[in-house]
Amino acid sequence: MKLSEQMTNLKAHAYDEILIRLYGSNNLEAQTARYCDVLQKAKMLYGDRDGCILSAPGRCEIGGNHTDHQLGRVLCASIDLDMIAVVIPTDENIIRYHSEGFEVKPVDISDLSIRQEEKNTTESLIRGLCAGFVKNGHRIGGFSAYGQSTVLPGSGMSSSAAFEVLIGTILNSLFNEDKVPYDEIAKLGQYAENVYFMKPCGLLDQMACAGGGFTYIDFADPDNLDIRKVSIDLVKEGYTTIITNCGGSHADLSDEYGKVPAEMKSVAKALGQEVLSRCSYEELASKIAALRPELGDRAILRAIHFFNETKRAKDEFEALEKDDVQEFLRLVNASGMSSWTLLQNVAVPGSAEEQPMPLALAVSQQMLGKDEACRVHGGGFAGTILTFVKNENKESYVKGMEAILGEGACHELMIRPVGGLKVIG
Repeated sequence: MKLSEQMTNLKAHAYDEILIRLYGSNNLEAQTARYCDVLQKAKMLYGDRDGCILSAPGRCEIGGNHTDHQLGRVLCASIDLDMIAVVIPTDENIIRYHSEGFEVKPVDISDLSIRQEEKNTTESLIRGLCAGFVKNGHRIGGFSAYGQSTVLPGSGMSSSAAFEVLIGTILNSLFNEDKVPYDEIAKLGQYAENVYFMKPCGLLDQMACAGGGFTYIDFADPDNLDIRKVSIDLVKEGYTTIITNCGGSHADLSDEYGKVPAEMKSVAKALGQEVLSRCSYEELASKIAALRPELGDRAILRAIHFFNETKRAKDEFEALEKDDVQEFLRLVNASGMSSWTLLQNVAVPGSAEEQPMPLALAVSQQMLGKDEACRVHGGGFAGTILTFVKNENKESYVKGMEAILGEGACHELMIRPVGGLKVIG
């Protein structure tokens, strides 16, 4: 279908049902205008050609803070902030991706070798996804795409994983008849980031973006993940989910992120294992005195956080399965305090005077009732916090937080029921 026809259909409300499913009825008008805008820009760039629109969501981490890289458990969810792209297949072995906000060089997919000069670039992710598809026996091809994102960069919503899932979903839809399952697309995104982008990461981000809805994942067996879904509408339960930008960015904090798994693995190694999920707190407890001089206290504290947090993620999932929202919120608060005090990822070490995330958490705790919850969101050190606030308290909470952190700091989220998919075409 030509891009102009898609714009006409959008304005005629032909796609209202899918847009409401992805973004909610309150956002229908804004999303219709957004999709028309992206189509118009793609049409100006490529001409009025046959194409389609695909989408991949950002993610929200709810439980299991920094547990996935130790093959622990997590609870995560896809959200309504997403990346969309107008995609036009071509006969070339070249992928062209244009986007608002950043430039991407054309990627020649006839050469899928790892390139050192592409380290930490978007081009490496595109090449790595294609290499992963080929490695797993799937087809690839060239296309031109024009993308736009509402996933906030440096916010813990995993803009990089959303992009990986978007590219994987495009390859799946255009060349593989949508036969590649979402969990494989997630793993191929991780492969691209680890091997081609050359950044160590777990699988939580990609799986949350690819899966849709609330997803519980046990990483104990990486080749046979225990993945479970739970369906619950927190808005109908009386709660609004809010992400608050505390200021600062995840950029240039790779060393701090890297120290978290490194220190956890140092404890596991001292206990004779590669990762902490193969160990227990009881094994650690008997050796703490001997390990302190060798590993340092923070590594041990982070290990204790892991043992508690990986169990807590499963408990959160089970609470949602039982519709026990109060127990779920109690566990979210406990998770937040563990990240703050044991994992120690709410402030950049050595930054005594500038601590926007601890301040945001402290003020939130003062404002929230006992049946509401807040915690650090994502990797931490900078970025965002996650809050579950009663619907009737939403406006006062947002007003209070934005008075401190600035107008627009708070973003209301909707849990999106589906992951990467073709929306139109």
